[in-house]
Amino acid sequence: MSTLELHVDVGVPVDKAWETLHRVENYPRFVEGVRGARTEAGGRAHLDVEAGGRAREVEAEVSDRGERVMEWLTTSAPELTGSFSVQPIDQNHTRIQARLEYDPSTVRDAFGGPKGFAQTNAIQRLVRSDLEHFKEYVERG
Repeated sequence: MSTLELHVDVGVPVDKAWETLHRVENYPRFVEGVRGARTEAGGRAHLDVEAGGRAREVEAEVSDRGERVMEWLTTSAPELTGSFSVQPIDQNHTRIQARLEYDPSTVRDAFGGPKGFAQTNAIQRLVRSDLEHFKEYVERG
């Protein structure tokens, strides 16, 4: 398993960042490749994803752990585990910390793309880009 941790600071209060991150339906607006998303019963989420020219449906279990920590685990291929933590910096600024655990070969099998170090760099760029898109989205209101 590989682990990636990145963060972005956003210019909104912690409650606004937390609420926006919790609305799975908004993910197509800031997560690359997510074409549709919905919350389902029992803390589950369904994502329609397109990556590497391949369309997939991904199911995940989503739960809150502790104060302002959201964890998720895919229940369909590819196997991914991650979390978002939302931490106040001050009254009007918040840090979003993203953590992703993945098996590079499983991700490659599911979505294609480069192998080895190039794949790690591609995933890091994608997550960083998604965090920047989240920043733009949440700050626009």
